[in-house]
This record gives sequence, C-alpha cells and structure tokens, in this order.
Amino acid sequence: MFKDKTLLITGGTGSFGNAALSRFLDTDIKEIRIFSRDEKKQDDMRRVYNSPKIKYYIGDVRNPQSIRDAMFRVDYVFHAAALKQVPSCEFFPLEAVMTNCIGTDNVLSAAIAAGVKKVICLSTDKAAYPVNAMGTSKAMMEKIFIAKSRTVEEEKTMICGTRYGNVMCSRGSVIPLFIEQIKAGKPLTITEPGMTRFIMNLEEAVELVLYAFRHGHSGDIFVQKSPACTIAELAQAVKELFDVKNEMKAIGIRHGEKMYETLLTKEEAAVAVDTGNFYCVPSDNRDLNYARYFAEGKTDNHLTEEYNSNNTERLTAAQIKEKLLQLDYIQEELKNWTQK
Repeated sequence: MFKDKTLLITGGTGSFGNAALSRFLDTDIKEIRIFSRDEKKQDDMRRVYNSPKIKYYIGDVRNPQSIRDAMFRVDYVFHAAALKQVPSCEFFPLEAVMTNCIGTDNVLSAAIAAGVKKVICLSTDKAAYPVNAMGTSKAMMEKIFIAKSRTVEEEKTMICGTRYGNVMCSRGSVIPLFIEQIKAGKPLTITEPGMTRFIMNLEEAVELVLYAFRHGHSGDIFVQKSPACTIAELAQAVKELFDVKNEMKAIGIRHGEKMYETLLTKEEAAVAVDTGNFYCVPSDNRDLNYARYFAEGKTDNHLTEEYNSNNTERLTAAQIKEKLLQLDYIQEELKNWTQK
C-alpha cells in the first residue's frame, strides 16, 4: 500500500504521528515526513527512531509557504496538526480558527498543487453538535475539506476525513494525569462522575485512518464504532490497576465541556453507511441548484438517532482495565510502580 511512497504527517510529533511511525517505519515505505512547529520534539524523535526514512520539516500549517515546501514529491498526507485542548481554545478561539480552519485550507491547497494522491484529515467527536471553540473550529475544518474536495478530481487528489473520540494515553489525555496524581499520593480529579466519553487506543486511531485511506471517496467522513465509559469508572479502573486507595475528587465541568460526546449527529446517522466496524458519512454531492431534489430526492434512513457516548456500548471498570493493559504506556508505568 505504501511501497516506495512518501507520506507526510502534519503535527507529526504528536501522539498520532508517533503511532503512525511505529506502524509504518518497518514497512517498505520510502519516506515519512514529519511536519511540525516544535524543533525540540523533532530532535527527540530523531534520537529515538534514528531512521534515514524519517525526514523532519520545521513549519506551521498557518504558514502556506512552509507547508508548500514540505509537500514536494509527497504521495499521501495525514493531516493531524491541530489545536485540540478544549479550555485553551475557549480562551483563544481565534488561535483555533487559525490552525484548525485556515491551516487545514493551507494544507489542502498545497497538496492539490503538488498533486498529492490522497489526504486524510483527522477530526474529533467534538465537531458533532459542537458547544466549544475547539469543536466548532473542527466542525468548520470538516466543512473546509468537504468543500475543497469538490475543487479537484478524485483521481488527482482524494480528500476525506476521520472523526474519533478520546484516544487513551494520547498527549493531554486524562489517564496520564490520573497516574501522576497516584504517584504524588493526591486525589484523582474528575470533572463529573457521570460524564461519558468514547475511548479508543492509538492503534485503533491509526486503523481508522487506514480504513479511510483504503475505502474513502472525496468528502467522506469515517467514524469507528467505539465503546464508552464514565469518567468515574475510568478513574476507578486506573486505581484498581495500580492497587491504590486514592480518593476521587469531583471538580466540575471545565470550560466548553459536554456531559457526553457525539460521533454521528442525527442528521448524519440518517445517511450513514454501516460498514461493520465503521460508519461512513458520504459526501452530499448536490450543488446549489437543489430545488429539484425536493421532487426527485430520496432518503434511506440507516439509523434513527445520533450515535453518542451515552447510547453506545458501556464498558465496566473490569473491561476498561483489560483495554488499558493492552497499552505499552500502562505496562511500563505499572512495571515502574511495582518496582518502587
């Protein structure tokens, strides 16, 4: 699939970029380009991987020239660069717009100009019925890549996207925070005990992107069917794994947070295609001359309600522990903890 090809990952020093490197580095891929702003993180990656297949590009998706320079002879792009911390985006919403919206347009324009074959844009469940600046900017990002996909033939550059929930142990996620609080002997801080979130691991996030890569058409959005859990059950599972008695302290919902997240809106669910482990929301390819569709159009409903973290499979603490134990990060932390 990637034999002798060049893959560019924007925001490549993040959790997704590292997971993608672990997946592809030992394959017959020709080159992986890591594009990001942070030279320190790039240098850290250079020392860890020490691979001639990886090329590092300092730049910012906000700077069109820097992304154009990195796009030369690239075959495929995974666009993961984003501002994704909900409270930060609430206080600095224009920064979210600059990176998540304008930055995405810059990436897509550069990819089309360079003749890139496929671009997969990574989005979030917070883009469905958004209530915060981060989710709103990601919702606009989705509209941008769908609109952009209409400006180029799919055979030249195919542009589609993925949308997923919380990725366990990714940068900025709550599980590493719980572990640090356990190490410090502090209470585990949870926002609201009954708050639910979809959960998946980084390998599943990469699988979702690869599924979109293999099966996507221009303008499609893919989501993975994922289980969910309450924040209280997640904290309890981490406590049981580390065999500690730290209390849990509810601190209230932070700026811009929701009690549950949505992967498919009700409107999207009505047209989504169930492909087994995934849903695909196909692009609506009607143009602005839409009056005739009221007479000629037809809708076949596939789901009757939105797909959210309250109506999906709910994991117990035992099931969450089983899922956590599949993560190398958790295994390493448990090893260090038991050796104390």
